[in-house]
Amino acid sequence: MKLLTKEIRKKLPPLYAQEDKGGKTVVHAKFFTPDSNWTWYATEFDGEDTFFGLVEGFEKELGYFSLKELESVRGSLGLPIERDLYFKPKTLEEIAPELFNEVKK
Repeated sequence: MKLLTKEIRKKLPPLYAQEDKGGKTVVHAKFFTPDSNWTWYATEFDGEDTFFGLVEGFEKELGYFSLKELESVRGSLGLPIERDLYFKPKTLEEIAPELFNEVKK
């Protein structure tokens, strides 16, 4: 499976284009390991190899991840990372509201 199609490349904003949006940042692609609990949500792409987005693994955190690494990694059963073919764009706060909820006093 091709992880990054031309169509998705066109939709992904360049790095730092959404940095001031916080939880309103739009996620354009979802990648996952079918044989473990890791998921990557891409919000931006440098056009070459580097994504920025939400990574869910041991914890949920925002950060950078590499297309080359996604293409080379295998899960515990040896399965490659896949792209969620049915994923529709969502905001980060829709996917991980706990990262954006303000503590109210």
